[in-house]
Amino acid sequence: MLRNLVSHLAQLWRFNGREGVAAFWTYAMFVIIGLLWAMMAAMMPVMARMMAKASEIARSHPEDVTVSSGPGNFSVQIHGYHPELQPDFSDMTGAMMPIMVVAIILLAAAVTRRLHDGGRRGWWGLLPLPFLFAGLYLMPRISTAMMAAPNPDLTAFFALFVNNVVYLALLGLLIYFLIKPGDGLANRYGEPPANSGRL
Repeated sequence: MLRNLVSHLAQLWRFNGREGVAAFWTYAMFVIIGLLWAMMAAMMPVMARMMAKASEIARSHPEDVTVSSGPGNFSVQIHGYHPELQPDFSDMTGAMMPIMVVAIILLAAAVTRRLHDGGRRGWWGLLPLPFLFAGLYLMPRISTAMMAAPNPDLTAFFALFVNNVVYLALLGLLIYFLIKPGDGLANRYGEPPANSGRL
């Protein structure tokens, strides 16, 4: 596994040739797990700020707070209108954006070679990206506008929803291409990889 990781990092900018299923997914799972850990680490300060705001409200407005506890459970409910408790999506997406860019850089060449193994051009790997970044860009703006208006216009929300559905559909198609093994024959991208393997 370590050899596979080192090999992929050494080929970070090699967009030609082909790559087998097993080698790709061993590396891709390493990147995805790292991505999830990085996102959790980036969200911790955002969550800590939300908890600090909730504690401040509990101190300054004890009449709006209900604490329930029992064997194995503890909950705090804050009643009333406290817009300062709304999550700051600009903080969240601001933390997620550079992590997503690093993950894309780490996967780009490997995805291209994996697509080549199935006889497909590497640009198939780009299809979900505009929708991913559109969602990350629009989410904080739409949520802020919706929270600020007493009767928000849901048109932008539904546009974001459609964007996210298209993103997930294209991501699903890309994953299908990345899972599907090559045909084992030479194609315009070269000979089949020695480590073709199957999942």
